[in-house]
Amino acid sequence: MRIPEALPFDAAAPLLCAGITVYSPLRHWQAGPGTKVAVVGMGRLGHMAVKIAHALGAEVTVLSQTLSKESDGLRLGADHYYATGDTATFKTLRRSFDLIINTVSANLPLDAYLGLLRLDGTMVNLGAPPESSSFSVFSLLGGRRSLAGSSVGGIRETQEMLDFCAEHGIASEIELIGADEVDEAYERVLRSDVRYRFVIDIATLTQE
Repeated sequence: MRIPEALPFDAAAPLLCAGITVYSPLRHWQAGPGTKVAVVGMGRLGHMAVKIAHALGAEVTVLSQTLSKESDGLRLGADHYYATGDTATFKTLRRSFDLIINTVSANLPLDAYLGLLRLDGTMVNLGAPPESSSFSVFSLLGGRRSLAGSSVGGIRETQEMLDFCAEHGIASEIELIGADEVDEAYERVLRSDVRYRFVIDIATLTQE
């Protein structure tokens, strides 16, 4: 795999997991000018989905449990930011989106989210909830909606993603930590206090 010159390895490495995972469905479901894309979750996958969907030319909305990361979302390319903890959000945004990229691994009220899709809209799940999810088939029948899943892309698509990110100056938002900070970082992960990926500085690793 070739790393584009405009994207050095230390920037490309964190992209390989999060970048291709969101790039693949955005490309497959043709996110671009004239489409409205919602990104569920503003975490390690979500923040990359916002950046890439914005660069593709889509109108991007973040759906997050709270508004705590709203300023980050808007800075990274979101046009709108809504809190899903506010029940009014689902009424306001009903039938708004062509594509919903769900980046969280928690069980969601799928019927409520499917109701946000336009005619022929698709909700794509990237996360794997710990328990089975359920929804009413009527949430799909009304409006020819689809519920799909996606994992990662192949080598060719990954190279395409790297080239695209290099062209648009896209890289993961990271916090560089030392090897002695791993335990603290893990505790922050449990608290969802990460913006947005931890990267260990290998220079801090000591050899026995």
